[in-house]
Amino acid sequence: MTGQASWLRAICYAVMMVVGLTGPARAQSPSDPGPHLQMRLVAETDQPRAGGSVTLAIDTRPQPGWHGYWKNPGDAGFPATFKWTLPAGVSAGEVAYPVPATLLIAGLMNYVYERPYAPLVDLRIPAGLAAGTRLPVKLHTDYLVCTASVCVPEQANLSVELTVGDGAPTRAAAFDAWRRAVPKPLGATGTWSVGKEGARVAVPYPASAPLADAYFFPLTTGAIDLAAPQTVTRDGDRLLIATKPGQGAHSALDGVLRIGGGRGLLIHANYGAVPEASANGWRAVLGAFALAVLGGVVLNVMPCVFPILSLKALSLARSGTSAAHARAEALAYSAGVILVVVALGAAILALRAGGTSVGWAFQLQSPRVVLLLLLLTAGIAFNLGGLFELPTPSLGKLADKGGAFATGALAAVIATPCTGPFMGAALGAALVLPWGAALAIFFGLGLGLALPFLAVGFVPALRRRLPKPGAWMEVVRRVLSVPMFLTAIALAWVLGHEAGVDAIAAALVAVLAAAVVLWVAGRRQARGLGFGWASAALMVVVAGVATAQVSRAHAPAAVAQKGEAQPFTEARLASLRSSKRPVFAYFTADWCFTCKVNEKAAIETDGVRAAFARRNVAVLVGDWTDGDPALGRFLEAHGRAGVPLYLYYAPGATEARVLPQTLTPGMLEGLAG
Repeated sequence: MTGQASWLRAICYAVMMVVGLTGPARAQSPSDPGPHLQMRLVAETDQPRAGGSVTLAIDTRPQPGWHGYWKNPGDAGFPATFKWTLPAGVSAGEVAYPVPATLLIAGLMNYVYERPYAPLVDLRIPAGLAAGTRLPVKLHTDYLVCTASVCVPEQANLSVELTVGDGAPTRAAAFDAWRRAVPKPLGATGTWSVGKEGARVAVPYPASAPLADAYFFPLTTGAIDLAAPQTVTRDGDRLLIATKPGQGAHSALDGVLRIGGGRGLLIHANYGAVPEASANGWRAVLGAFALAVLGGVVLNVMPCVFPILSLKALSLARSGTSAAHARAEALAYSAGVILVVVALGAAILALRAGGTSVGWAFQLQSPRVVLLLLLLTAGIAFNLGGLFELPTPSLGKLADKGGAFATGALAAVIATPCTGPFMGAALGAALVLPWGAALAIFFGLGLGLALPFLAVGFVPALRRRLPKPGAWMEVVRRVLSVPMFLTAIALAWVLGHEAGVDAIAAALVAVLAAAVVLWVAGRRQARGLGFGWASAALMVVVAGVATAQVSRAHAPAAVAQKGEAQPFTEARLASLRSSKRPVFAYFTADWCFTCKVNEKAAIETDGVRAAFARRNVAVLVGDWTDGDPALGRFLEAHGRAGVPLYLYYAPGATEARVLPQTLTPGMLEGLAG
């Protein structure tokens, strides 16, 4: 078929040239003079920023019954050619096509567009241009347009007038829709082979991810027979594509995998053995489970989790000498931790199954949740400071277990803003595994977080090392209220970034009101009375009124990135890499305490800035505070369920180097060394 297609393509090309020399209109019906592809050149912003980039769309609308061609047109047809006329210093990247459709005519497979589509291209604007500088952009394109029975060569001359400005997008909605149709990098390498059974391609793909109308469009010509039927089957966390091989021999195979809903993935597969079945599925799950346990253990000493250690210390000290009591406390505490972590994991998986791009600590993208967590943290701090005592029902041993369970649940909630070592890879794996295996990994994370307390409860030797209860506990309790107050301050800072200064004011008023209510309750407790249902009801009212005042509508305007850093976009990354410039890209969020520690301790230090400046390292910052879906998809493509993520692209490298989640200045300076 490949030889026949080449022969037919040569004949088509000769006919096209003859028709083109005599004028396109001669091949068209007098009642339908064309052009049959209506095109216009559209810029995402008419005022691109000097030193930045701007995306252009070739908005193309075929007439009914006609179709244009993809980058690989198939067995018959030709791709469009693009000739740019650009101002001095302006450069154009490669044209990015949306996912095509198949059209089989007379045994020949065509990859076409029968509906409106928009190839995208990024223009790089040189630095140093003055605001108001005119940038006329012209495009000449030659293309083939066909029906089921006739093909016509056409051409179009398109133009758009740009002016150097602030770069603010003016057509964001249209370009968001066009970008969604462009295939995204898979972020993982597949494998393909040719044998007695034909050509087989194995593509990594989560078993829980949606898939509809799957089809593989090859970009590597001659590797597979385009007109042959394809069979796409799931095999655990991969897809197996079976079809007829072509006549060419290739060491690698590139193409686009259609996954449904007009979406696709860019696929790269190296030649190699394709196993019949997933032999390492359980091994991969166990490896991710072990990483999750380690990540949970390390999370106990992360800065954002440290305040809750105060509650652990006091609980352990109160456990006394009874082995049974210590074990009961440990089990109850562990149950609280694991239940919250697994519930959070289930919520993440459910939201992702519904099409929402969320990750670890996604709930902190909501200012109302941050406010409630702030009030909770402040309340714990007031308790440790002696303002009041936590009310506990008089149920004997059940009360002890309930207190330990609540402490464990609280530890898990406080831990959500953090991502420690080992967690990134483990949670990234959880997002591509079936539900059962994914929940097992979240269980492992909760188990790791609870493991120190669990070990003390069940290992007498460790328990004997604990100091005996005494007056010292009250002193330590007061001291440990300080990190809790610091955590509340950090949450107030996060709230301000998400919802503005009005939200901080509302939060401070709520904390003051809560302090008054808790002080009154504490005075009642000092007289031997209970906490009081009225006090509990007032606390609920304070929290309800405060959350009602917080709204994203009052979020502060975005501020420029510090230093030479630029906001991350995939287009900007591609532009920098095409210019062979080293790139350090990091992904952060205001509610991610681990991220902020790394930024202050490593990324934003003078030594790192100087090292990056010497090597001309570009710095891109992806801010995921508000849960940007585009960033969420990029994180997922790199096997991450959330932030932080640190990537370094060396000049000319094909893949990014993934850096550890705990950074040091020396590590970053070494990248530029």
